[in-house]
Amino acid sequence: MLLVVRMICSIDTETYSPYELSDCGVYRYVESPGFQLLLLGYRFDDENDVHVIDLASGERVEDHKRLYSALCGGNPEHVMFTAWNANFERQVLRVALRHDMPPEQWDDTMVRALELGLPGSLAGAGIALGLPAEKLKDPRGKALINYFSKPCKPTKANNGRTRNLPAHDPDKWNLYIEYNRQDVVTEQAIREMLLKKVQPIQSEWNLWYLDQRMNDRGVRVDLPMVNKIVAYDAERQIQLINEAKEITGLENPNSLIQLKDWLNRKGVPLAEVTKDVVVDQLKKVDLPPEVRRVLEIRQALGKSSVKKFGVMQDAACADGRIRGTMQFYGAARTGRFAGRLVQVHNLSKNYLPDLDLARQLVCEGRFDDLEMLFGEPAFIFSELVRTAFIPSPGNHFVVADFSAIEARVLGWLAGEEWVLEAFRAGKDIYCETASKMYHVPVVKHGENGHLRQKGKVAVLALGYFGGVGAMKRMDKGGSIPEEELQGIVDLWRSANPHIVNFWRKVELAAKTAIADRRSSAKPVRVRDGIAYYYEGGNLYAKLPSGRSICYWNARLKQDPTGKEYISFWSVNTARQWAEEETYSGKLVENLTQAVARDCLAETIRNVSAMGYQIVMHVHDEIIVDAPISDKDAYQNILEAMKAPIPWAPGLPLNADGYVCDYYRKD
Repeated sequence: MLLVVRMICSIDTETYSPYELSDCGVYRYVESPGFQLLLLGYRFDDENDVHVIDLASGERVEDHKRLYSALCGGNPEHVMFTAWNANFERQVLRVALRHDMPPEQWDDTMVRALELGLPGSLAGAGIALGLPAEKLKDPRGKALINYFSKPCKPTKANNGRTRNLPAHDPDKWNLYIEYNRQDVVTEQAIREMLLKKVQPIQSEWNLWYLDQRMNDRGVRVDLPMVNKIVAYDAERQIQLINEAKEITGLENPNSLIQLKDWLNRKGVPLAEVTKDVVVDQLKKVDLPPEVRRVLEIRQALGKSSVKKFGVMQDAACADGRIRGTMQFYGAARTGRFAGRLVQVHNLSKNYLPDLDLARQLVCEGRFDDLEMLFGEPAFIFSELVRTAFIPSPGNHFVVADFSAIEARVLGWLAGEEWVLEAFRAGKDIYCETASKMYHVPVVKHGENGHLRQKGKVAVLALGYFGGVGAMKRMDKGGSIPEEELQGIVDLWRSANPHIVNFWRKVELAAKTAIADRRSSAKPVRVRDGIAYYYEGGNLYAKLPSGRSICYWNARLKQDPTGKEYISFWSVNTARQWAEEETYSGKLVENLTQAVARDCLAETIRNVSAMGYQIVMHVHDEIIVDAPISDKDAYQNILEAMKAPIPWAPGLPLNADGYVCDYYRKD
């Protein structure tokens, strides 16, 4: 549907549900029996005031005829609705008004902010943008949400009630109405500022529509299996804790203070008992048996991936599907998608020798047999998380992913022709890299095959200006002697002169764009399709797909040695809005991953246009819920992934995949 927009209407809602939104996601949240739309604030562009509909006090949306007609009456004015995290408002209004809310009629201001690298919260974005105080989000909102929008604990003071209504505190309720009104003001002010910064290309909004449709569709989960695992794990945790108590004599073996004291008395003094420390200790052959068992128990109790099954229980809708697992533009700058709820981007791989059997034993509730054949159930459960996702009845999953996508994109961007030729010829890039480095033939499991591992680690670690440290992090098994690492770095760089030169060209272009204030009309060109420009205080990198990535409030600064670097503002790993710095390798990494993301976007569009339903995508992999009767689905989807991309001429794409009855990693 292509909406001809004549009018914009900003919307914000306040709701009540007995479910915790952060635990279950919006789709399950609005399904709860007690869900209620409390307040609906809105403003049309041609109106001065924000209207707030007090539904909790008996007002009706139907009485606001212009709004109701636009939402439910065929949209005669061609209204585009905007909201911060519009999917929430879409689902709330879909349930409250019992009417479909097509994403094509919505514009998400949060996505516009994420495209510029701004915080994903309304309050955070307002502060980052420097909004005046009268347009910032009301800081009293959190307390009001906790009071009216969540269940309350029954006490004598509140006469044992489990929910606060407007009549219980009219003054607070009036504050809540004004809070809702202010959210509309803030969202509109942010949107106006963002529109001055960047106008997203239509293909990106078309992709967002597909993303919303995918999240609306959801993915089916095997709830009987999930329920069995959660129930058994609760019992197993009690068994393990009791066993640890019996071995140690401790009142609370989970107490770090008590455990470290016990370990010290057993001749194993540890400054800390982290996951990595436990793993290292369990590798020791002379570890006392009772200490080994206690550390094994601690390791099993700390297996966090088991908690994902509990999240599945919380998030599953009435029809057994989990919705809202993907966040559009979840990664700053690159624009890659992020996982939500179950966090499908962070699932354990499958290493079990017989995955089918392990899964069957769990489905049949035969946990003793599972432990006897495969070991501690907690570790087996972590490998079964993927398998809880299952296709719709009559369907199977077609799983397909790009092969070595980042290495291909980096070689293409830098013009490293031998890399591209290796991919075009279908050769093993790790063998070819090792051969290029050592000037000898390298064949997997054949001639000089021992060099392949060095080529593999080099490819994975060194493409973004990595050095010895990156090699160590990538070579987790320690297969390469430390004294050889710097030599491998030097050999790889010598074999890839165009990539090394690309690092320099990219950093110089970015710095020049900032220093010379180069506008989008006169950007600093790196190569066809890649250019940097500087507008409104922000550094932008134009990508071959047509979109741009942003470095907010970018500046050139000098370190204490006088070396110049690029500084910009971003949400850091601690989720704080803070100043960061970047360099050539990071800039190239951003470009490469952004282009790889755009390749995935092309696949999502093409596969969806063929009529196939994508239920999830994980990194560079798509999971399609395809009819078993469609014998051509697998080949069609693979061909769609391999197809040349018009904006990336010469980029040699390839894909591999498989068909399965439950999600897994081959």
